[in-house]
Amino acid sequence: MARSQEKLRRDIAAAGNAAIAKNGYATVIDVLLGTGWVRPEKVEEWRRGRVPYLEQVTVASLPKISTALRDFRTWAESAGLRPSETVYVSWTRDRRRLRFSKSGDPNIERAYRTHWLPPKPDANSGGD
Repeated sequence: MARSQEKLRRDIAAAGNAAIAKNGYATVIDVLLGTGWVRPEKVEEWRRGRVPYLEQVTVASLPKISTALRDFRTWAESAGLRPSETVYVSWTRDRRRLRFSKSGDPNIERAYRTHWLPPKPDANSGGD
């Protein structure tokens, strides 16, 4: 594995762990912010409906973003996190659904929308 790929995986894990510690879940947006591929003010512009799709304001190439999405999912699954698909709507009066990708492909959009949450506590592990 190339050194840059190893660094990306470490950055993804660090961003994911930091997001879980702060918010209780991790998202692709957390990873994009953590890698420096998108700036917080650009995410806000997108959320306010001023940008047609998030990838437009991301500094990484689409193949790099695709790799990061795949690596993030692999990290989340290996960490035992559970996926929870979330709807993203704009911070505008019409509350329209936000688009993440240039292509609008449903599978890519789903990958972006998925939040990763810690495993549910085991109901059988409590006291009797």
